[in-house]
Amino acid sequence: MPRTPATSHAPSPPGTRGAPGAPGAPGVRRRAKGRLVAAAFLLPSLLLLGALVLYPIGYSVQRSLFDRSGATFVGLDNYLALVTDDSLRTALRNNLIWLVLAPTVATVLGLVFAVLTERVRWGTAFKLVVFMPMAISMLAAGIIFRLVYEQDPDRGVANAVWVAVHDTFAESSVFPRARPLPVHPLTAAGGGAYVTKEPVRAGDPVRLPLVGVAPGQMPEEARPARQPDGATGTPDTTSTTGTPDTSGTPRTVTGTAWLDFTRGGGGKPNVVDPAELGLAGLRIEAVRDGEVVATTTAAADGTFSLPADRADGAVLRLPASNFREPYAGVEWLGPSLVTPAVIGAYVWMWAGFAMVLIGAGLAALPRELLEAARVDGASEWQVFRRITVPLLAPVLAVVLVTLMINVLKVFDLVFVIAPGSAQDDANVLALQLYRSAFGTDADLGVGSAIAVVLLLFVLPVMAVNIRRIRRETRR
Repeated sequence: MPRTPATSHAPSPPGTRGAPGAPGAPGVRRRAKGRLVAAAFLLPSLLLLGALVLYPIGYSVQRSLFDRSGATFVGLDNYLALVTDDSLRTALRNNLIWLVLAPTVATVLGLVFAVLTERVRWGTAFKLVVFMPMAISMLAAGIIFRLVYEQDPDRGVANAVWVAVHDTFAESSVFPRARPLPVHPLTAAGGGAYVTKEPVRAGDPVRLPLVGVAPGQMPEEARPARQPDGATGTPDTTSTTGTPDTSGTPRTVTGTAWLDFTRGGGGKPNVVDPAELGLAGLRIEAVRDGEVVATTTAAADGTFSLPADRADGAVLRLPASNFREPYAGVEWLGPSLVTPAVIGAYVWMWAGFAMVLIGAGLAALPRELLEAARVDGASEWQVFRRITVPLLAPVLAVVLVTLMINVLKVFDLVFVIAPGSAQDDANVLALQLYRSAFGTDADLGVGSAIAVVLLLFVLPVMAVNIRRIRRETRR
């Protein structure tokens, strides 16, 4: 019986319909359909990316090559202005300070907080308090720190603390801005001190009147001024030991120092009126031949006395320490400290961010390595320096790079905290970009050049971050 030939199962030639890999094959059609679906989903994002990122970058680069009006091509002149113009050079220098200082300090503080809070019971509460400033906007934080850095110690927290510490260790002035009038028996001695115009004599009461102190600023212990003993011409016949002085020679030089001002008017100069207060606490020195031979302090009613054997025939001096201006603290928002002050506000906000990220990395560390090092005799500092920090290096790099990108864009903190008089000294590129592009004397060419420079600063940091992410992915 003749055999039926078997059906051939040889593969179809390439390009034959239905063959695997052919244009009409089911797998190819599925892949093509998947690409179309992916493109459909990606298209809105790509359009937004082009409209909001790529086009502005390209336009900024093109606009930075033209002058203020945009009609004349000037090449790199706008970029040269960044290093020749004083305000732009200051902004560039301050940006470099920010780039180095702010991320480093915030990362170090975050590391310290993360490590220390692992060892205390209330670590979670502490982390919450440190992280809380992240919930505050930059504008609100700027307003807060503008008040913190107020020059007046009665309003600014920073100076209130600073002045309190200073006054604890340094003697404060008693009567700032007090001075004698021309009719008073005192004259300026240089350096802010005052001396009597004539030498003083025992038995002849000395009058030391001053003005220039508001009655409300007088010491609380001040009492109505009183004429000293012997003011009526009667000699003081009592010795310093309390026994009568039979010789009748006064043993002391007495006097009164008082505020020669009567509230509401009236009174006579150089006369102790009933409503006038004594200068309680005023320091008085007896000076002979340029040397201080005796010192005393006025009582609550302004009276004072000096031993006659040393003060008789000397001049009395009111030293400058009585009258110097009270210590007003540090000028935090002055030209020299405004940039570190604003960086302090930034660190206050972002140290919590660094602490949370580093704390998460710290929680993932293999504890057996740390315990093995302690068992081998390593101190806590050695464990921290040789094991904890190296293992946390990737996390620290993420925090540092993120903060570096962030500080390149800092604008609102500087704009709000720095007063107008010091804003030029605190200037940064982002603020200068705003001032150049949208200020009263706008120059879009220079503003675009600043924007391009900021982009060039960010690109290397972004490249480092991308390389690090790729290395982590390959692992």
